[in-house]
Amino acid sequence: MRMLKNFFIRTYGCQMNELDSEIMVGQLLKRGLTRTYEETDADLLIFNTCSIRDLAERKVMGKIGQLGRSRQKRPLIGVTGCMAMAKKESLFRKLPHIDFIIGTNNISELNDVLDEVLETQKHVIRAQDQFEENLNYFVAKRDDPVKAFVSIIRGCDKFCTYCVVPYTRGQEVSRPPESIVEECTRLAQNGYKEITLLGQNVNSYGKDKPESHCLFHDLLYRLDKIPGIERIRFMTSHPVDITLELMQAIRDLPSVCEFVHFPIQAGSSRILKKMHRIYTVETYLEKVALLRSIVPHVSLGTDIIVGFPTETEEEFQMTYDIFKQIRYSVAFLFAYSARKGTPAFRWKDDIAEEVKQERLQRLLSLHDEICAEERISCIGTEVEVLVEKRNRDEKHLKGRTRCWKNALFTGPDSLIGTLQTVKVTGFNHQTLMGELSGQPPLEKPQLRVI
Repeated sequence: MRMLKNFFIRTYGCQMNELDSEIMVGQLLKRGLTRTYEETDADLLIFNTCSIRDLAERKVMGKIGQLGRSRQKRPLIGVTGCMAMAKKESLFRKLPHIDFIIGTNNISELNDVLDEVLETQKHVIRAQDQFEENLNYFVAKRDDPVKAFVSIIRGCDKFCTYCVVPYTRGQEVSRPPESIVEECTRLAQNGYKEITLLGQNVNSYGKDKPESHCLFHDLLYRLDKIPGIERIRFMTSHPVDITLELMQAIRDLPSVCEFVHFPIQAGSSRILKKMHRIYTVETYLEKVALLRSIVPHVSLGTDIIVGFPTETEEEFQMTYDIFKQIRYSVAFLFAYSARKGTPAFRWKDDIAEEVKQERLQRLLSLHDEICAEERISCIGTEVEVLVEKRNRDEKHLKGRTRCWKNALFTGPDSLIGTLQTVKVTGFNHQTLMGELSGQPPLEKPQLRVI
């Protein structure tokens, strides 16, 4: 039987995919394989894919297609992730040189799949629609020694008309809180300072398991008590499930960062209804106002799709105006592209591509303008920075503020993994430049949150 010695893995897409890759890396290292970062050296190639946008799929298909034509050495090739769920058996027809397909709900079976492929020399597919909470998160091999992703809920029940996630990730399944607390405690004991809680909709955590008596805000209170965890972030969110109790937890818990991903998607209630977002612009703005009254310095992020079917120029202008009103600090902005298998795929994509791109550029320009003004306002202030590593220029240390802004400053390597107070002296492109203030990090209520 063929022997595998080393592997290469490439990850496309979101943070959840990054975590899934870390778990697969851990499984393969436990199997006795060696990781290589050069795909030409690998006996096993794994492509952990994204299917959220057509461009992401085309990139993966093109890359794997090239391997079928150009490789002389015949590695084992596997496709995992959302594209594996969306296309399943059709991938074998389009890419006959791949050996196995593993969906998002079956990554715990990676070693079993490899054994079957090696033994039978046949195509193997594992792509169940429903996730079962049997994944060993503790095996994950993380390259970053300071911050870590932690999965708390998988799947989504919202069924937005443009989104493939409910079909590629399945229904919502919350992870037991005891398991999450145990993993975060182990991370803290191993020196991790920051955790990012992941889910397609973290705000609905626990609703599928009422017997656990632990909703998302309850989980945050538990995690905040873990010694050594300095920062807790979370994403992504659905506005409907952002509760008063969650807002209060962000205000009251020292470790929880004052950043909320609050995706509006569109500024027209008619378009939101067509998207099946389950809220109106008015209810969305009410929640934003409530959050800002409870956490005055909160920073907000958003996702927005321009050029959704039937969107008028006036409706795009509504999106533009709301963006300008709220002044999002972080924004993921996209031109609509139809995804096969979603309800919106059946509708006529009636907005010309050049119109979509023009609207997208206007929104991107507004976002750049807001971010530039934000960076200018930071000059002269002191911010808390978690020092992550030495920058590529070797002169500076690199870290992030509580609200995800990159910051560079000079200092010794001994500061890596610590919280430092940095005085902002300027900026370079999107990165804040500063110097150590000589003061310890300030208490959360006093800190200028940036």
